[in-house]
Amino acid sequence: MGRVGLTGWRGKLAGRMAEPISENTGLTQEQVEALFGAIFLALTFWQFFKLFRRVWRAGQGQEMTPA
Repeated sequence: MGRVGLTGWRGKLAGRMAEPISENTGLTQEQVEALFGAIFLALTFWQFFKLFRRVWRAGQGQEMTPA
């Protein structure tokens, strides 16, 4: 599942780094790519959560702080 989202620059980055990492660890290249995909997915969710929280607070009339 994590590998599906690896498109564009993220896919190129994961593809270039997966082989050397898999050679130095006990993981396969596919597992390393899946880990990269999971990391990028988690970062996307975190960014969305921060945006949602700011929108929610603005809707409540709270003062907005810089991100």
